[in-house]
Amino acid sequence: MNEEPGHEPVMVAEVVDLLAGAEVIVDMTLGAGGHAEALLGAGARRVLGVDRDPEALEIARELLAPYGERFQGVEGRFSEVYEEVVGEPAGGVLFDLGVSSMQLDRAERGFSYRQDAPLDMRMGPDGPTAADLVNHLPERDLADLIYRFGDERRSRQIAASIVRRRPHVTTTDLAGAVVSAVGKRPGGPHPARRTFQALRIAVNRELEELAAALPQAVGLLGPGGRVVVISYHSLEDGMVKRAFRDDARLLVLTKKPAVPSTSETARNPRARSAKLRAAERLGAAA
Repeated sequence: MNEEPGHEPVMVAEVVDLLAGAEVIVDMTLGAGGHAEALLGAGARRVLGVDRDPEALEIARELLAPYGERFQGVEGRFSEVYEEVVGEPAGGVLFDLGVSSMQLDRAERGFSYRQDAPLDMRMGPDGPTAADLVNHLPERDLADLIYRFGDERRSRQIAASIVRRRPHVTTTDLAGAVVSAVGKRPGGPHPARRTFQALRIAVNRELEELAAALPQAVGLLGPGGRVVVISYHSLEDGMVKRAFRDDARLLVLTKKPAVPSTSETARNPRARSAKLRAAERLGAAA
């Protein structure tokens, strides 16, 4: 949940503290560059920022231009970052998972049920859109997707409504199908929230990307290097917890995940679901 200029990236102080002293840092989820800017300002010799969104990458490059060659931006998925991309052992690797505020707030990206826009949800320019999934998946597969990635107990009712009201072109179409299935309580959370989350995760293959990237990230670290992951839902957090626990190369630094302070969540409500886990590379680099 990296933020564009004017927004606040999540748990910056905690990230900077955990990666203090790291000369080379790989920011796997660059977004608009908020964390990278803080790390460069704290003394990192070099930050390599990775993002699959070319628009975000352009904004970050502009923000970080004053740092010159200390910052390098790379367009791509973080599962594609190997040792030859970085070029030297890293002292830190950072993941700030989930959708960025820049993507969420721009209606044309199709992430939000609050704004009418094409039903897209892609973090990058390639691959199937959310419209492709809701208009072509069999009802049972769609229900399973919404249940698994959205933890939505009413997934079968929602999937049936989506299929019955096909085709869906816009975010409003989809949100309307969810409301038609389950209703909407005045003052309560929007009933489409979990369905939109599930589709976003599926469209961007977020869990598959994370599963592939975590062990590779550890391989980028030199001895004593640290990997820091901020996640926003239980599927991600559980995956990170297990990956850190099961990797013999790592010493887990956070027995329980760190969470934002009360003052941060009051200032930045999007931080409220954030959980941070960190681990340190043991022994010699592979």
